[in-house]
Amino acid sequence: MFQTLAEILKETEPGPSFSQLVHDCLSQLSKEFEHYFPTTKDPFVNKPGESILSVPEEDQLLESVSDSGLKSMFETTSNLHTFWITVRVEYPEIATKALKSLLPFPTSHLCEAGFPAVTVTKTRLRSRLDLSNTCRCHCLSSPQMGPSSCRKTSSGLPLILHYGAVFVLFGPFLPGMEQSIEQTTEILLCLSPAEVADLKEGINFVRNKSTGKDYILYKSKSHLRACKNMCKHQGGLFIKDIEDLDGRSVRCTKHNWKLDVSTMKYVNPPGSFCQDELVVEKNEENGLLFLELNPPNPWDSEPRSPEDLAFGEVQITYLTHACMDLKLGDKRMVFDPWLIGPAFARGWWLLHEPPSDWLERLYQADLIYISHMHSDHLSYPTLKKVAGRRPDIPIYVGNTERPVFWNLKQSGVQLTNINVVPFGIWQQVDKNLRFMILMDGVHPEMDTCIIVEYKGHKILNTVDCTRPNGGRLPMKVDLMMSDFAGGASGFPMTFSGGKFTEEWKAQFIKTERKKLLNYKARLVKDLQPRIYCPFAGYFVESHPSDKYIKETNIKNDPNELNNLIKKNSDVLTWTPRPGATLDLGRMLKDPTNSKGIIEPPEGTKIYKDSWDFGPYLRILNAAVGDEIFRHSCWIKEYFTWAGFKDYNLVVRMIETDEDFSPFPGGYDYLVDFLDLSFPKERPSREHPYEEIRSRVDVIRHVVKNGLLWDDLYIGFQTRLQRDPDIYHHLFWNHFQIKLPLTPPNWKSFLMYCG
Repeated sequence: MFQTLAEILKETEPGPSFSQLVHDCLSQLSKEFEHYFPTTKDPFVNKPGESILSVPEEDQLLESVSDSGLKSMFETTSNLHTFWITVRVEYPEIATKALKSLLPFPTSHLCEAGFPAVTVTKTRLRSRLDLSNTCRCHCLSSPQMGPSSCRKTSSGLPLILHYGAVFVLFGPFLPGMEQSIEQTTEILLCLSPAEVADLKEGINFVRNKSTGKDYILYKSKSHLRACKNMCKHQGGLFIKDIEDLDGRSVRCTKHNWKLDVSTMKYVNPPGSFCQDELVVEKNEENGLLFLELNPPNPWDSEPRSPEDLAFGEVQITYLTHACMDLKLGDKRMVFDPWLIGPAFARGWWLLHEPPSDWLERLYQADLIYISHMHSDHLSYPTLKKVAGRRPDIPIYVGNTERPVFWNLKQSGVQLTNINVVPFGIWQQVDKNLRFMILMDGVHPEMDTCIIVEYKGHKILNTVDCTRPNGGRLPMKVDLMMSDFAGGASGFPMTFSGGKFTEEWKAQFIKTERKKLLNYKARLVKDLQPRIYCPFAGYFVESHPSDKYIKETNIKNDPNELNNLIKKNSDVLTWTPRPGATLDLGRMLKDPTNSKGIIEPPEGTKIYKDSWDFGPYLRILNAAVGDEIFRHSCWIKEYFTWAGFKDYNLVVRMIETDEDFSPFPGGYDYLVDFLDLSFPKERPSREHPYEEIRSRVDVIRHVVKNGLLWDDLYIGFQTRLQRDPDIYHHLFWNHFQIKLPLTPPNWKSFLMYCG
């Protein structure tokens, strides 16, 4: 604006009166700003009593201007909204006033930017009327936020997504959201006119020969739809579905998931996901372009150049499973501490013996990151030990749909400093250290991953995410960590009947593990980190009753993965052992430095050879004789509480002993989820059927405490049969993720039954 004005003044040479008029106008505007938007720009310049403030605001302004620490923070904070959000807890009245003052300026700019995005999108997509997803790509500053993100941010400002643009109106008030809203468009594949002429009606499999990437195009007369040939579940390759007589579906080679390419919706499992769609556009030569519209990467906001690291300044020590202890300057950060006890009721136990000083390391942590609610990452027995000395230790989790600590109160663990942070936003720890939590593209309701940055050096931990951040991740980070082992599911070991013979299961597991190794190696090759570390897979089914699972559930060898990576790239690899420490500064400067990785002292115990089963089994066994289960009406009470119905599925639930034989005096019943009834016999209508045998101690413990069924399924505490062989995503997703946050009111139930 002002450059244009200067050019006008030069070209027209107006008289002094015009220049004076502009000067007077801007001066008056400046005064009006100071009057109507006090304390916003610099609270340490505004003097109390000189602006229109309420008494509480005036009091907080007086207090804030005398706060030397606050003034120092203001001078080192890069932008106003970050500063005011940071101080809002301590000075809520004056900070809220400032944020409201800041509101009109970015919202008007971004709203104006959003409307042209709609025009551009409409022009690009021509006759396609549903613009919401693409418009959101244009407007969103964070690629993780979607239609389900109608919630409040940590600052208390509501996010209401309507047509994608409204989120942007409020986005700038979150730290780190100052980046450009520009998106990029990537051409994934170009088909020549001759190749276009060869396209047939229905499904076409096409490949980019230069990149080796595969795509699917569905043609119905002049209507075209396209997507990547990659299953959204676990990245499997699609092939033609020979059972589909209409020629609209493809089948995943990994788990037989089926995608209707004409609608881009998965039909097996029913009611699960939609496939991410590509834009198909004709070029000037009448060829076809497959385009992917990419929003900006949130980690590129406020970019920092890497600084030299002193030896010992950044050290990463492996403790066990998914737990890492990071020394980052004078701060210590710990990932996913599971150091004692089982996970998933009694199904998983630690493979590695943690270092003897593990508890002291947790006590010294400045912050803990917990990726998700699964008990091999959120270990209440471990956190109970920490809370005994440091109940206020800062713990950070992502703002998932199912809160990570949904069961904290019932666990009895006294933790008082749990911080839920928004996705895709830098969280500043100190001037050198910040981190950003991202959601998983397949399970955004519960799974997260993290980027930690210290002096411009990035550490990426994808943890258990199936498709972290929807597949968009930073390249060439200094250190990348991910899971590798496989076997973190009851499928197929706990299934029987039909195709599930021992030979079929063994072959499936062997093939599946190999695919996982190749997928991880390909991901590492694509992202090109300086160093890669496989972790988060070191568990064992050590209880004697789970001997069959232990022998059947073969897991990947981390060294095999690292060797595969070395064959295809120059990435350095690290197979960690408990207590081993990687010095990032040394490794980046000279990977051959013998002090780059310090192994644990010779003779250190690496693998556990005994586990203390007793205390944990007693907790489970206590539920078996609970008064609740003396009344058969608990079944109706429980499944009514669970809230899953209006779905054509009949399930037979059988309580069993350790060997999955019917438990003497145990319950054996049917649940018809179409009308949530409990018939004596299977209904006469056509219906899918599942039989679930569950160890009585675990199922009753889960029912009594309102826990998720991961303890049963992932913990290998069930045996299943199903007819037909279809994965009922809605059913399992509900009982593994979407059960009510509070347990059933058994006290009221017993009073009623009595």
